[in-house]
Amino acid sequence: MSTESLAGKVVVITGASSGIGKGTAQKYAAAGASVVPAARRDNLLEELAKQCESNGGKAIAVHTDVSVQSNIENLTQIALSTFGRIDIWINNAGGGAIGLFEEIPLADHVRVIETDLLRTLYGSHFALNQFKKQGSGILINVASVLGKIPAPYFNSCAAAKYGVVGLSAAIRQELEVNKIKGIRACTVMPTSMDTPFFEHAADYKGHKVVPIPPVYEPERVVNVLFSLATDPRDEIAVGGAGGGTGFVLMHQILPGLMEHMMAKLTHHELMETSPSARNLSIGMRQLLWVRPIE
Repeated sequence: MSTESLAGKVVVITGASSGIGKGTAQKYAAAGASVVPAARRDNLLEELAKQCESNGGKAIAVHTDVSVQSNIENLTQIALSTFGRIDIWINNAGGGAIGLFEEIPLADHVRVIETDLLRTLYGSHFALNQFKKQGSGILINVASVLGKIPAPYFNSCAAAKYGVVGLSAAIRQELEVNKIKGIRACTVMPTSMDTPFFEHAADYKGHKVVPIPPVYEPERVVNVLFSLATDPRDEIAVGGAGGGTGFVLMHQILPGLMEHMMAKLTHHELMETSPSARNLSIGMRQLLWVRPIE
């Protein structure tokens, strides 16, 4: 599939009202795709749909609580009744609760699992059923580097993201052993991105919620989500050599050491570091990486 052939392709994107989801919807629309952005904030969705159409694509906004199965079923039916098919489904919505595991209310842990894992389960289920009817389709599940390398204070986030990575891998295995060629399942694992995630995360640690540096522009993830439509890959970490990409590579080689480093880094940045010290630690850490891997 060339970039030109994205014209008319139907793309469902959850968590589309801001950040990475919004940017991805705009980029697909600019390529002439028909976009179905889904989220809970209706006013932002409607504005996004107008922007997508002004960019050259078609769009219909669908109010969706991704943690509710019936909402995902409704999203599927609206996409099909409007455009007749679904070519790409991107499970992007997510949330977080940050703090000591036992001090975060169980209700918040459950909400994170519902939003980050169950939304992917629901979306993947409906998408794959439709893809098999069509004989083609690309499922893209947005996880996180936390789905490979856990970090303290991100307990339920890590649990959910590990689940997303495992679910996507199991789906790929099923497609492989059943010799299904026209359907792909991709997993995207960003590191810290400059998005509203940290503003919206529930904070129970007593310090300001900040992303673990280095922090990258969300366009990196948007570009990956767009590229997978024409070059689908099984798993891809997003971030520079001093972040997601390098962390995942290091974890493959020395998992114990990388998890120890992640624990120390996360605790230091979230619980101990002043802004000036944080800037210094970024510079020191970047010296650990000789050259980019991307």
